[in-house]
Amino acid sequence: MTSELSISSRTPTTALDTEAVIAWFDDHGRTLPWRAEGSSPWSILLCEVMSQQTPVDRVVPAWHDWIAKWPGPAELAEASSAEVLRAWGKLGYPRRALRLKECAQAIVDRHGGEVPADVEELLALPGVGDYTSRAVVAFAFGRAVPVVDTNIRRVIARADRGEAQAPPPSKKELKDMERLMPPGDRGGVRFCAAVMELGALVCSARGPRCDECPLAERCAWRAAGYPAYEGKRRAPQKFAGTDRQVRGLLLDVLRDGHADSGLGEHEHFWVSRERLDAVWPDDVQRDRALRSLLADGLLVESDGEYSLPA
Repeated sequence: MTSELSISSRTPTTALDTEAVIAWFDDHGRTLPWRAEGSSPWSILLCEVMSQQTPVDRVVPAWHDWIAKWPGPAELAEASSAEVLRAWGKLGYPRRALRLKECAQAIVDRHGGEVPADVEELLALPGVGDYTSRAVVAFAFGRAVPVVDTNIRRVIARADRGEAQAPPPSKKELKDMERLMPPGDRGGVRFCAAVMELGALVCSARGPRCDECPLAERCAWRAAGYPAYEGKRRAPQKFAGTDRQVRGLLLDVLRDGHADSGLGEHEHFWVSRERLDAVWPDDVQRDRALRSLLADGLLVESDGEYSLPA
C-alpha cells in the first residue's frame, strides 16, 4: 500500500495553474545534484534527511562527501558511529546522522540493501517520517503520491485558500495536495517538486516575491488583498546561548580534535573533562548538555575521558 489516499479518485479542480507552475520550475528550478538523471533512491533518501531543518546550500557539499564515502546503505551500515558523526560535521541535529546509520542497517537487514519503494515500508525505517517516506516514493521512484513540506503547505495556504500562513500540519493538506496534482505519475511528481521549489524561492515565509510568481494572477491570497495571518505565531527558534549551541561546541572538540590529531579514521580520539569544560562558562548548562550527549549516544565516557562512539 503506497498511500491511504486514492490517486484514482483525484479530481482536476485547482486554483493553482499546474502547467504554469511546472513551466516555471523547468525554467527556474535549482540544479541540485540529487535531481540529476539516474540519482539512486539512496541518494534521494539521504538528501531528504539531510535537508530537514538545514539550508540546501549547506547540505550539498555534505551530501557529495557522503555519497562518495558511502554510496549505498550497505557501506554506511558498516561505518562506525564516530566516522558518521565526523562526516555529519555541522549540519545540525547530529542524532539524524546516527538514525541514518540505523536506517541503512535496517535497509540491509530487511530489504537486501535496496531502498523500498513503498510508503509504509519506508515509514517503518528508523528516522523516516511521513514527509520523507512520500518524498522518496515520489522523487526516487516516480510515483505520484502527494508530498507536503513546509514550503508546499505555505503555497497551498496562500494560492488555494487565501491565507497568509499555513495552519498546523494535518492530513487535510495531503488531501488538498492530491486534489491539486495533475493526473499521471510524471505530472504529479513534477508538480510536487515545482510547488516545493516555488515555496522555497518565491512564495517564501518572509518577503514573498509575488510579482515573480507564476500563480500571481490566480492566487487567492493576492486576490483577497494579502490578509494578515490571524492565528497564533510560532516564536522563531534561537540558537545562540541554547543547549543546542553548547552541545555543538562539545561535539566540535571531538570532531576537530580527531582531524588535528593525526589518528587514522578508525582510531578513537579521547579528551579530558577539563578540555570539554573550557568550551562554555556556565557549569550547569555545560553539564546538562554533556549529559544529554551521553544519553543520546553521541558521546561515550571512559575513566573520565570522552570520545565519539565506536
